[in-house]
Amino acid sequence: MIISLITAVTIGAIAGYLGTLLITERMALVGGPLGHLALPGVALGILYGFDIFWGAVAAIVLGAAVIWLINLSSRLPLEAVTAVVFAGTVAVGFLLLPMDEAEEALIGDIADITLFDAVLAVLVSVVVFVMFRRLYNGIVLAGISEDIAVNRGVKVKLYRFLYLAAVALVVAMEVKLVGILLTAALMAIPAAAAKGMVKSLAGYRITGAFAGGISAAGGLALHWATALPAGPLIILSAAAIFFVTLAQGSSKP
Repeated sequence: MIISLITAVTIGAIAGYLGTLLITERMALVGGPLGHLALPGVALGILYGFDIFWGAVAAIVLGAAVIWLINLSSRLPLEAVTAVVFAGTVAVGFLLLPMDEAEEALIGDIADITLFDAVLAVLVSVVVFVMFRRLYNGIVLAGISEDIAVNRGVKVKLYRFLYLAAVALVVAMEVKLVGILLTAALMAIPAAAAKGMVKSLAGYRITGAFAGGISAAGGLALHWATALPAGPLIILSAAAIFFVTLAQGSSKP
């Protein structure tokens, strides 16, 4: 239980943190297609008996690299490129995925969380947090105006590649927790909840991380109390936090 809690809260927190950039950059749905990119790797993991995390990482990193390269060589929006690549990937994944074992891939399986998962989640989350403390303002500025960002020395293409790679890695960790179908929600909903709670950019990203961690802990507690799948309960906990913050915001004069 402690290992599951540490893993869930850590992944939820870093997902909420990165999600604040998804909202700021108006890319809230990018996390979903990236989650779907994991499907072929997860399917191969189930078929051949290796950890689905590594299958998810390999598939997402490969897919993210393809998205980034296409985005560099075309003028298509990142969302459009992501949608095209993920559609083909999902088709391949469903051809490979054993339907009688699809539940773990689609909605996650908290029982499959190990000590390795907990250690990996903490290490990756710390690295991503430290790195994006430095890159955060530059990415936000690039979302407002690429020209201004370039003039201020922001390496826009490099920053966006690093951001896409970080999202891909966090999404791969999310697959075990909430499954492929709900990865975008664990990023977008805590970030959306945080947006109505604070005014400053620094407060926004920290609140997003806090909301993500609380969502994961709340969903896990409900899972232990009801024996229902943890993944959907984590997302429902996040949604409850969002609606509470929305109600509080609406009640302000």
